[in-house]
Amino acid sequence: MSSAPDKTQASTDKNRKIASALLRYRVLAYATGIWLLVLVTEMVAKYIFEVENVPNWIAVVHGWVYLVYLVLTVDLAIKVRWPAARTIGTLLAGTIPFLSFYVEHKRTEQVKADFAV
Repeated sequence: MSSAPDKTQASTDKNRKIASALLRYRVLAYATGIWLLVLVTEMVAKYIFEVENVPNWIAVVHGWVYLVYLVLTVDLAIKVRWPAARTIGTLLAGTIPFLSFYVEHKRTEQVKADFAV
């Protein structure tokens, strides 16, 4: 009879870890999407409108934010056991403007439905 509370506790701990990983993923998905839009705006200004004094650090910030997004997405994928194709698709979503917002919404719905978090 003592194994039932252990299973319940283990399930609660797992769901807490998944909820935490999901929150981190969501924050970084939005941050990556926003910085990607800023980067695209900078590139349009620089190469299409030939604005000369655009900041060079925007690409660096996006790169670092995207790197953290990759790490946190893999962390979530491992916790919820996503297949490789879903994980790779989610990782690549941070490279196409606006796609990270859509994919984040879909992945969040799926994780919440599957794990009741």
